[in-house]
Amino acid sequence: MSFLILVRHGQSIWNLEKKFTGWVDVNLTEVGKLEAEKAGSLIKSRNIKIDYYYSSLQLRANDTLKIIQKILNEKKDFTKAWQLNERHYGALTGLNKEEMAKKIGDNKILEFRRSWEIKPAPLDRKSPYHPLNIQVYKDISKEIIPDTESLKDTYERVIKYFEEEIKKKLSDKNILISAHGNSIRALCKYLFKLGNNEISKLEIPTGNPLLIELDKNIEVKNCEYLDIERSKDLLVF
Repeated sequence: MSFLILVRHGQSIWNLEKKFTGWVDVNLTEVGKLEAEKAGSLIKSRNIKIDYYYSSLQLRANDTLKIIQKILNEKKDFTKAWQLNERHYGALTGLNKEEMAKKIGDNKILEFRRSWEIKPAPLDRKSPYHPLNIQVYKDISKEIIPDTESLKDTYERVIKYFEEEIKKKLSDKNILISAHGNSIRALCKYLFKLGNNEISKLEIPTGNPLLIELDKNIEVKNCEYLDIERSKDLLVF
């Protein structure tokens, strides 16, 4: 038996401002920092020894994990992987969700956010929000940096990395991943064997650890959000 703990980063500034964030680096709000602290305390209360830590390449996920580790009095290094990044929202990046809904309609925004294969228009490669122009991505091959992504695209890169780098360790080790709404949504689709339509209904709250118990075959035996007051329906169990 092993445990996988998935934590969506705490509330970010652009979460608060209702902007499409994608691959842009933004800081946590004070609320987001408190959410991360509470996440650390909730994990600590379970007395689970974490063997490996993973995060995306993005600041908000990294900072959330650092706060959690501080609460756990944990000094292990963690692995940063761009494959665990949030979905790239293309030309929607930096735009306000509510303002865009007024322009193109709620249904179109929902389609862009939650449909399986539809992706927004590509982001102009000259935009300061494009990963090509953000320093943290300078060591990633330009050929694999996307201009926009669908949920399917996000799923494929997240799960490829999970299968190649993380899954084998879960046979007897406990792992914590600090990531994002859509990268965690992808992991849940894979682990819970959700359909393409089901994943669109899955809500991932910020800063609330999802504790997943796995058997030796990496099959889910049980799962729960540790902050019960902010838990969401997992569509399973």
